[in-house]
Order: sequence, then C-alpha cells, then structure tokens
Amino acid sequence: MRTRSAKSYMCILAISVVFGAVLAHSGAVAADKLIGVYSARVMSQSMPWIAQEAGLFKKYDLDFQLVFVVAGTPAVAAILAGDAEVTIQGGLGLTRAFVQGNKDIVFLGGIKNILTHSIVGKPEIKKPENLRGKKIGVTRIGSNPHYLAVQALRHFGLETRDVAFIQTGGTPEALAALVSGGVDAAVLTAPIDAQAIGLGFHYVVYGPDLRIPYAATTLNTRRSIMAKRPQVFGRFMRVMAEATKILHTDREFTHRVLGKQLRLDDRKILDAAYDSEIKVLEPRLVIKPEALQAILEEISPVEPRAKKVKAQDLIDTRFLDEMEKSGFFDQLWSGKR
Repeated sequence: MRTRSAKSYMCILAISVVFGAVLAHSGAVAADKLIGVYSARVMSQSMPWIAQEAGLFKKYDLDFQLVFVVAGTPAVAAILAGDAEVTIQGGLGLTRAFVQGNKDIVFLGGIKNILTHSIVGKPEIKKPENLRGKKIGVTRIGSNPHYLAVQALRHFGLETRDVAFIQTGGTPEALAALVSGGVDAAVLTAPIDAQAIGLGFHYVVYGPDLRIPYAATTLNTRRSIMAKRPQVFGRFMRVMAEATKILHTDREFTHRVLGKQLRLDDRKILDAAYDSEIKVLEPRLVIKPEALQAILEEISPVEPRAKKVKAQDLIDTRFLDEMEKSGFFDQLWSGKR
C-alpha cells in the first residue's frame, strides 16, 4: 500500500513539475495590462502599431490594448474618465483641463512639437485668401487640425468668421469630404495629405513651412494612475522609445505598418509623407516646454488662469530621464535594427 501511494505521489509530482514547466515556458504568468487611446490615424501616432508589429509589447511583458477615439473632447474624456490609462493625442484639450483644475493630468513625452498639418484644397483655390467664404473640413473643433487652420488663417489675414468649419470626425473622413465635394478644403497631415495631392488636390497652406510651436502629438496619463504602476509605465515608455527608433531608421518596416493600418499601398504617397513628417518627429520623445507654452498662451484669453500656469507644471520626464541616465537611449541608437 505504501509503495503504491509513494508511486502515486511521485507520479503526481512529476506531472505537476512538467505541467508547471510548460506553463512557465508558454508565458502563463499574465502580462501587465495597459489600455491606450490614440486620436488620429496618422504617422505621428503610429508607434503603437509599429510596436505591435515588431513584438515590442510582448518583449516588455505588456498586454497593451489600443483603442481609437476621435481627437478633441472624446479623447480627453477617455483619460479623464479612466477609460484609458495612457493616450497619444494633441495637448490642447488636456492643457485646458489642467488649467481648469484637473492637476492629475501629466505629459510624459512628446512626439511632435510643431504643427505639420496642411490645408489642402480644390484646384480653383489658388491662394490662402481664396478660402474666404469656403467650407474647411477639420476632424473636430478644438483638435490639432482646427488649431492649425485658425493659426494659418490669421497668418494670412483671415479670421475664423471668414470660413465655415465642418467637423468630419477623423482625418480619412476629412479627405472623403474633400473628394465628395462636401468641403472646399480640408486640414490634413501625413500621409493623408500626400494621398490628397495624388488625387489632384493641392496645398493651399503648407503647414510645416509655418513652423508653429505646438504640442501636436504627446504621450500622457494621469499622475494618480502612474503612481500606482510606475514600473509598467516605465516599460511602456521603453516600448515607445524602441518603436520610435524603428520609425526613424527603418523606412520599409514603417511603410508596411502604415500601409496595413491605413490601407494604403501607393509607394510615392508613403515616401512623400515619410520624407516630410520624419524631419519634425522627436527621436528621443522630448516634449518641449515652448510647445505647451504656445497652447497656454492660446487659451489664456478665454482661460485667464492659464497665465498662472507654467508649461513645466504639466510635464514629468522621469521615464525619459531614466532612459538617458541608464544609457538606454545611447545603446538603442548605437545599435542597428
């Protein structure tokens, strides 16, 4: 009886050891979950796509769920309401919420610190002044495209009352509205602007030439969330850093990802978009205080409290600093993909 029991025990133990080894090998320990939101289907927000395709989230033991939410109020609400833990979006709505009292908001890094959207229009709209009385498609009022249009109009002596802004909901939808004739011009960015040019439209205002400082694409979260999961956010920022390296150094891989996500296979359009946009994207995810300061100055006429806020109040660079001090960035950029 004892022999049989001993054999049974040893058998069960062996099965347990083997089963445990299989589970360990297959990654049975659950990866840390993280929900992220992106607000535009554009190249400057493509790092999560690149990271997913390159297996970086798995590399850093993250179970990352990416959700699209349109720019403006919806994307801001997603992080404020706790529906997302990190977002990639422009800084306007988040900065306004901070000024209005939500001090939990924090910017972790920057992807684009100037606006590169352009106003693309019908052939008959020869110059910016011809936009007077015309319909301009923007994703949403208060979004990056809307802000660019306002600044560009002012630059050429026009006011917002001189045009009609049409909210389309997204950048591809803005292009669709332009193609269908629903709008006379649309505010687009890479690679959708190059796609519009390929369809016979032209630049009425080429945004990159204006060099407008602005926190156009940022990585952000809430301080309360970050405080509970600092290690998870540290790994997430490393994923974004590695994805950014791929974006800057592997054109072919980036083209494959953009083509897949945007259902775009025209090489000329992808090349044109890449060449124009890559010049202004931050290789080490630096967020420039002057880019946030530009937003604070823009909203101060209607939000006087913005005058008492410093751009640095909104920024926490601990993860960027750690990657610099540890040599992670140097090692990342010294290697080849």
